[in-house]
Amino acid sequence: MFQGCYTGYPNETCLWKGAFPLEIQWYPGHMAKAKRLLALQLSKVNLAVELCDARLPLSSRNPDLDKMLVNKQRVLLLCKADLAEPGATQQWLRYFAERGVEAMAYDTTPAKTKQAKALIEKAASEMLERGLRRGIQKTIKAMVVGVPNVGKSTLINRLYGGAIAQVGDRPGVTRSNQWVKVNPYLEVMDTPGMLWPKLEDKRAATRLAYIGTIRDAVYDQQALCVQLLKDLIAVRKAVTCERYKIKNPNAENYGLLDEVCLGRGFLLKGGALDYDRACAVVLDEFRDGKVGRITLELPPQTPPKKEATQANDEEA
Repeated sequence: MFQGCYTGYPNETCLWKGAFPLEIQWYPGHMAKAKRLLALQLSKVNLAVELCDARLPLSSRNPDLDKMLVNKQRVLLLCKADLAEPGATQQWLRYFAERGVEAMAYDTTPAKTKQAKALIEKAASEMLERGLRRGIQKTIKAMVVGVPNVGKSTLINRLYGGAIAQVGDRPGVTRSNQWVKVNPYLEVMDTPGMLWPKLEDKRAATRLAYIGTIRDAVYDQQALCVQLLKDLIAVRKAVTCERYKIKNPNAENYGLLDEVCLGRGFLLKGGALDYDRACAVVLDEFRDGKVGRITLELPPQTPPKKEATQANDEEA
């Protein structure tokens, strides 16, 4: 069994073991607008570079994109792979390969950026060559897509070799489409992060909130922190208890927050427990990988089925 990923449910992708996943919905107006703008740009795009989070490669893929990008050639980058459990990431890469998806594990190191650029340029050059055989010479346009805060603007800055796209550690920083020229025959477009209108899978929505895809203000942060602590204890009990000085890992619900406050000294004047500080620290440290490399879901055990995302020759 891998360290840092839950494998208790052989036919499911969830790490979740808590009793009360949260009701989380977040689809602000700028996302609806972004979806409309993206749809308008699709006719100009030859290639889609889709980003998901390596810690939850299924839950962090927007199902609406499958419908919008049908017949568009696509490559998939599992971002923030340095925060995910390496063995689990390899499982995911095999899972996607079996379904005909060109995928790689990505982090922002120079070596990985070079590898990602080569993967994207290979897909673009194949399309360019098909066009040249037909006497057509044009710039390949690629669209970078994914959920909020997955690293789209950071990737574009790395590909470009400078700070050209605005980045931030919160969802909703990018609000408009932006074209960036990567080389003489390839341009990439940064797009705003998009969720889908109704997050019906409560466990997936909870996991998306863990990694900062959903704005913190739209859910009960204390309830989310309790869920996260339970999951961390399930997969990394010793590390989690040591880091947060938890003496009773079996404490029920908000009792875990009491343990963290008392263990780490998060106290207000008069000795009251500072739940807000405890939640902020636990969530931030998880998102920064300070609790270790953890994968939140494993591939479902379903028969391989090719994804309909390959472009045909007429679109080259």
